[in-house]
Amino acid sequence: MERKPAKTFRDLIAWQKAHQFVLETYQFSNVFPKTELFCLNSQLRRAAISIAANIAEGFKKRSSMDKARYLGISQGSLEECRYYLILAHDLGYGDPSLLGATLEETSRLLTGYVGKVLRSKVRES
Repeated sequence: MERKPAKTFRDLIAWQKAHQFVLETYQFSNVFPKTELFCLNSQLRRAAISIAANIAEGFKKRSSMDKARYLGISQGSLEECRYYLILAHDLGYGDPSLLGATLEETSRLLTGYVGKVLRSKVRES
């Protein structure tokens, strides 16, 4: 089944999954201690938002290299979240396994999207 080209970033499955991760991150981090409000809580949420926001921002970039740059930032933020989930678990702030599953799926979709963008760069050359 061939998919239609996305008209907006909201059509991208990678963005949809990243957005779902943001929503789940907010729920997960709501139970962090108040002492983490301006530290781990803030950092985790900021990095989660950055994943989806950079996918959205890169969507309208004209060149594949610009798109790939924003998607690379998304991937960096995703890895940052991966660490914050490990830290939250090790500090006893909850079980991030469900959130981790969403993060892994987001990572897989984002990697596929980056590959598609980079393949189109080859055609641009």
